[in-house]
Amino acid sequence: MRILGIDPGLLTTGFGVVDSDGHALSYVASGTISTRHLGSGNLPARLKVLFDGIAEIAARYQPDASAVEIIFVNVNPQSTLLLGQARGACVTSLVNSNLSVAEYTALQMKKAVAGHGQAAKAQVQEMVKRLLDLPGLPGADAADALGIAITHAQVGRSMARLAEAAELSKTHAGTYRQGRSR
Repeated sequence: MRILGIDPGLLTTGFGVVDSDGHALSYVASGTISTRHLGSGNLPARLKVLFDGIAEIAARYQPDASAVEIIFVNVNPQSTLLLGQARGACVTSLVNSNLSVAEYTALQMKKAVAGHGQAAKAQVQEMVKRLLDLPGLPGADAADALGIAITHAQVGRSMARLAEAAELSKTHAGTYRQGRSR
């Protein structure tokens, strides 16, 4: 399964594409979409760059699924609102590309990739490098996006096993027969 991971940001959005085959993960691509060249007062244009960039990446790499980092509430509510709009543009583009969208917190991603939820960015970068056998460290935003994709690959395996177990229990479930009641 090919997974597109997204680390949304208004100035820089990271993306990472991995292939997952059972327990094996392989790197496909990663990078960033930047809106830094646009003026700070040009929010609609920035959102369009993000939307179009995600659509282009989805068309180029043809993922089977996508995963996006859930934003956290910053100290500055205005920053949180702007980040939410950037995330919305990314999610809308993924849905527009007919992709399922899973969502994970940074804590979940760090735990899945580095083993604990308080991992520093450098630790995430190093673990992504190791897990995907990369020749060098990916950039911070790309590493987070790859980490989100890796998290989805791991969770996806677990969810598939749960679904399989649920189906198995349905086929082996006893028949309910109403007993006597008082």
